[in-house]
Amino acid sequence: MNKVAPVTFAFWLIKIYATTLGETAGDLLSMTLNVGYALSSVILIGFFLVAVVAQLRSREFHPALYWTVVVATSTSGTTMSDFMNRTLGLGYAKGSLILISCLLAMLALWRVSEKTLSVSNIHTTKAELFYWVTILFSNTLGTALGDFLADDSGLGFGGGALLIGGLLGLVVVATYYTTISRITLFWIAFVLTRPFGATFGDLLTKTTEQGGFAFGTAGSSLILTVLLVVTIVYTNTAQKQIAHQQ
Repeated sequence: MNKVAPVTFAFWLIKIYATTLGETAGDLLSMTLNVGYALSSVILIGFFLVAVVAQLRSREFHPALYWTVVVATSTSGTTMSDFMNRTLGLGYAKGSLILISCLLAMLALWRVSEKTLSVSNIHTTKAELFYWVTILFSNTLGTALGDFLADDSGLGFGGGALLIGGLLGLVVVATYYTTISRITLFWIAFVLTRPFGATFGDLLTKTTEQGGFAFGTAGSSLILTVLLVVTIVYTNTAQKQIAHQQ
């Protein structure tokens, strides 16, 4: 049985909420609670491993479990990126290049092994493992790219979010008006929604003097958790009603 979420408008909305929550929750643990990037990465990678094992062992699609794994990849990706770029001193540009290489290598390995990169027809444990590891790399990369746009590019938090939003708009246009592979466009959009979430998360948490809304990591995480839960419940209920009517 296919155990991954169908790719709909609701999927992308929830994905943005989940990745933004990953940014704010990761920063809450590593910076606000002063746990540090290294220990936070260990804790959150452990959280990811527990969640993904539960997902792999499940026999059917559970929305709450699926999106928990996505949030786990996002939170652990946030702290891993920060550990690489800040603690190890690689910097956002070099860290992003390393993560892009890792992501492309994982996609190539997946393609060679499974003969496809489909994200809608995943029926084996092996394919699902590739799916989740690729998502982990993409969300870690997204954090680095988002931080690079916000801090090093001169665009700021708002400018970075606008740029990524514009690129996502181009992906939407390409989906409807070009013959570019839908799988290719999916992964481009999946990667881009992470830096969008990263810059949007920074916009929510940073002070007004820094160009943000000053909700803080705790307040932003609470707001995003509520939005995430409400949207998942609403979407799941609507899908069940449609299936029942059919």
